[in-house]
Amino acid sequence: MHKDLEDYDGKLPGKMLQELEEKCPAGKLKKAAKRLYEEYLAVKVDSGESVGVVAAESIGEPSTQMTLNTFHFAGAAEMNVTMGLPRVVEILDGRKEIKTPMMEIFLKAPYNKGKDIKEIALALKETTFGELVTEFNLNVVDLKIDVKLDTERMKQLSITTATVVKSLEKGIKGATVKGEGSDLVLKLKGGEDKGLNELYKLKENVRKIYISGIKGIAQVLPVRRHEEFIIITAGSNMKKVLELDFVDAMRTTTNDVQEISEVLGIEAARQAALNEVIRVFEAQGIDVDIRHLMLVVDTMTVSGTVKGVTRYGVISEKSSVLARASFETPILHIIEAALVGESDELNSVVENVMLNQPVPIGTGLPGLVAKIDKEKLEHGETK
Repeated sequence: MHKDLEDYDGKLPGKMLQELEEKCPAGKLKKAAKRLYEEYLAVKVDSGESVGVVAAESIGEPSTQMTLNTFHFAGAAEMNVTMGLPRVVEILDGRKEIKTPMMEIFLKAPYNKGKDIKEIALALKETTFGELVTEFNLNVVDLKIDVKLDTERMKQLSITTATVVKSLEKGIKGATVKGEGSDLVLKLKGGEDKGLNELYKLKENVRKIYISGIKGIAQVLPVRRHEEFIIITAGSNMKKVLELDFVDAMRTTTNDVQEISEVLGIEAARQAALNEVIRVFEAQGIDVDIRHLMLVVDTMTVSGTVKGVTRYGVISEKSSVLARASFETPILHIIEAALVGESDELNSVVENVMLNQPVPIGTGLPGLVAKIDKEKLEHGETK
């Protein structure tokens, strides 16, 4: 550490001092460190400040001005992403299934410069049997389905007829599969016992059978971002995508916070939740201090799992009975607490407001003790 920064060791966070030393010229370090220390003290939260209430107001007020629309990617109407207030609610509720999961897949060189970008994108997309078929012909007499395959599409995806037959044999029961060239024949087993309904069911079921690609990736869109190409997907399967050799695992991400928690851990999920909320606010032109958002995502992830701001999530972990009851289903919480003889220490804001007592914030935090001289009080004298 530079000698001009030694006086601030322990007073300022180590990371701040390190960044200051890296970015500031040596001759100006002393002055810059003094200014930084003054700024640091100015932004520190005072003891007794109700940071939760301030954060809730700071996030809630601009959220009411958000639009309720979804944002569509230009040129691909089927690839839309939930934005605005519904997306904020989705993140802060810690939803396990989100409406429009998507991924941003970064590639290693030379693929990030555009090499084989279309082929790679197509290889990622989940392909079902129905996408490879140009024609279904039902033969009611022989209880079979004649299928005409799309050879051009199969060539693009590097899929052979043998691969299709193998996938169909694995995916369907009660029918035989025979294939040659661009023609397939699916025949029901059981002969006369089977009817037209079973034939139609077979036709609909085979459409959904997985053939190739990564399950969950419904659409792919290669786009140029700055100096490189990336692949944006509709649908998400982070675990499988990160296993691919040509994928840059350090930067590839998904907008599904719960999936990030499962694959990369809780710290990554915390950062992802923070990034996603910031992205929504920025898209709406709304400026919210990052510390308010950090407080919320810290509360959601402090237990080691992603829990939403709901009565089943972080609210259920509150130690105060009255605080839990103030959120939702008050009778239920009070009855459950009474059954086990739970007590409430009245340490927080909500329960004291409910009981019309001074809240332990600001001037209500310290308790003042005064010594009274009884003799002077009797003679009408006061200090």
